Amino acid sequence: MSDKQLLHLVFGGQVSDPQSLTFADTKNLDLVGIFGSYQEAEAAWRKVSQQNVDDAMTKYVVVHLHKLLEPEEL
Repeated sequence: MSDKQLLHLVFGGQVSDPQSLTFADTKNLDLVGIFGSYQEAEAAWRKVSQQNVDDAMTKYVVVHLHKLLEPEEL
């Protein structure tokens, strides 16, 4: 029995409003990486978010790519 691979994308950038996730300039998003587990993605997200903690206009997110790749399993 093989374990399912659960890919996660971490990216972020400047938002137009600190209360939203509307990115101001999608051409300049920071693509942190794709990770094979949520734990790895969360660690990367925490690291990059901490590096930008003083900038309320910069946000990073974790996207569950496996949910987009296999939506029928939801």
